[in-house]
Amino acid sequence: MKCGLTETTESQFVDTIEKEAYVWCEKDWKHDDHEHIHHRAQLTFVEDGYQYFHIDRKIYLVPQHHVIWVPSGKAHKITSEAKTVNLMVFLFKSVFEEEFYQNVQVFAVPPVLREMLLYASKWNKSLVENEEQDIFFKAILKSLPNFCKETNRLEIPAPTDTRLIPVCQEINTHFKYNLDVDSLAEKAQMSVRSLQRIFKNETGMTLQKYMQLTRILKSIELIDTRQYTLSEVAYKVGYQSLSAFTSSYFTVMKTKPGNHKNKTES
Repeated sequence: MKCGLTETTESQFVDTIEKEAYVWCEKDWKHDDHEHIHHRAQLTFVEDGYQYFHIDRKIYLVPQHHVIWVPSGKAHKITSEAKTVNLMVFLFKSVFEEEFYQNVQVFAVPPVLREMLLYASKWNKSLVENEEQDIFFKAILKSLPNFCKETNRLEIPAPTDTRLIPVCQEINTHFKYNLDVDSLAEKAQMSVRSLQRIFKNETGMTLQKYMQLTRILKSIELIDTRQYTLSEVAYKVGYQSLSAFTSSYFTVMKTKPGNHKNKTES
């Protein structure tokens, strides 16, 4: 049993629940290490910690106080190195017809939505019919496109062109350093101009943006450990000053890193 669904094989879930929608809250979430699929749309709210969702050759980061929308039938795998992950998972049998519901979405939870989600926790794991719950969950579902006005670019695309794999591996391994584009082009065995053009076509972002995103996602993992000051985090992911890190972090996350709990600055 996982989120009310019965796992019949390692990756397939059978839905025997009659309810149109329900919520499943878990403290200290334990992750599976395999891809799975189920035929309910899923809205996951990360109340504490962070998660990575592996979907369609992309890795989506869902930090604390963010949600991810996963359409029905979309295969996904979940990983996290966070000490503690507290989640609320909403599962919907049917959704509205707007395009929003057909695609993966990740966005920060505004205060109104957060209060709605937390209020819904009173129905945690309840599978009995409840008119108030049905109406309330439908309101959450209908409002999601309006809450998701500006989706953060929190996914790391995996290129299909195999020549780019060594480039991505180099960035993911040595993100702390200012990598030279000429050396990256050598790894891809192509010219700098070709590398920049093909990389943008394959991933939807420039090499510089990919490097920045990798650093910021790594910083979120370090902040979550609560072992380092923000200055220490900034240095560990390759920034020479706290101000440069804070500016870069805000560009990606639309919030300041100080909003996360961490070791006190010395």
